[in-house]
Amino acid sequence: MSAHLFREIENLKRAILTLGAMAETAVRDATHAIADRNEELARRVIRNDDALDEMEVQIEESCLKTLALYQPVAIDLRFIVAVLKINNDLERVGDLAVNVAERAAFLATQPPVHIAFDFPAMARKAQEMLRKSLDSLVNLSAGLAREVLLGDDEIDAMNRQMYGIVQEAIHTHPDTTESLIHLLSASRHLERIADHATNIAEDVIYMIEGIIVRHKTEEYQPRSRE
Repeated sequence: MSAHLFREIENLKRAILTLGAMAETAVRDATHAIADRNEELARRVIRNDDALDEMEVQIEESCLKTLALYQPVAIDLRFIVAVLKINNDLERVGDLAVNVAERAAFLATQPPVHIAFDFPAMARKAQEMLRKSLDSLVNLSAGLAREVLLGDDEIDAMNRQMYGIVQEAIHTHPDTTESLIHLLSASRHLERIADHATNIAEDVIYMIEGIIVRHKTEEYQPRSRE
């Protein structure tokens, strides 16, 4: 590897980790805003999204420039391709955090709704999967990435449970329907954040091993990048 390519790859590593930290902060603050009924914190997440979007564009441009100038091969090429994909996933995580924050801002203005669902536990699980997927990138750990893949079913089950609880609550407390729908929407956004964490983990495995695991077993089905 040339010294110039090495420097560009190191810059990309720092940039994608910075973006990851921004996305993690957005998810954490958005979920805290729901739990604490903190409208100002929710508004801050929404305001900060522009900076995350700008960073995502910068990283994409840097990846494309590096590919054009240095024509990397083998693991260097896989790294840049993985960063391009992870970059997109992190931008979508930021968008989903904004969606959660918008739900939080609304709920903060409404009377509290009490349902038999541990929303903070679901939020912690989504954040854990995102953090672990980024740790797998930092540490180049395929084993850690596979732990993320194995956790996806749990958060899917939580989202299904939330749907059933909200459906029943709407029947018994129709006056709280709007707030309940916002809570269900927040749950769905957390489930999508976990899907993007799974995408990141899959890309880390590809980068390290050159294997596209999402086609290998039933557990590793592809996740939408919408």
